[in-house]
Amino acid sequence: MPLPAHTRMTADEFIAWAMEQPETEHYELAGGEIVTMAPERATHARAKLHLVNQLAVAIDAAGVGCEAFIDGLAVVVDEATVYEPDVLVRCGTALGGDIARISDPVIVVEVLSRSSRGRDTGAKLADYFRLPSVHHYLIVRAEERLIIHHARANDGTIMTRILRDGPISLDPPGIVLTDPFSPRA
Repeated sequence: MPLPAHTRMTADEFIAWAMEQPETEHYELAGGEIVTMAPERATHARAKLHLVNQLAVAIDAAGVGCEAFIDGLAVVVDEATVYEPDVLVRCGTALGGDIARISDPVIVVEVLSRSSRGRDTGAKLADYFRLPSVHHYLIVRAEERLIIHHARANDGTIMTRILRDGPISLDPPGIVLTDPFSPRA
């Protein structure tokens, strides 16, 4: 189905429309406007897979009631903004199989690409932290084996660390990524 003519959408309208699109096509909603997501390069896909696997292992090791997801789930920020992060962690009651939208991720991960770099480091950074559940936003620069970790402190302050090696502690939910850097960038 083609993109609707320059029509602003609400989050509900967008999700209904996006669910009708081919599974190989991905979109986001920014300020009511549809944003088409470009196809991924192999480095991008490898970094996502590595991180979701690392998160799943860390969640299992810590025994916390969380689940890691790669792509696909719509994170509703507000009535005009819906993002589809590369990887996310959600804690709490397990989601039903038909759930396509959430508004309570604890960890959000975006792997930078040429087409999304500006949004991932600007608007998405501010928007994700509007959700009270978000405690960690990881921006991954896979080619450089670098992770920018934005974390919400107890007082609401957003702290930033730039990491090139070593483990990453993510609390909440109380997990440690022992090898967060993709071995094959």
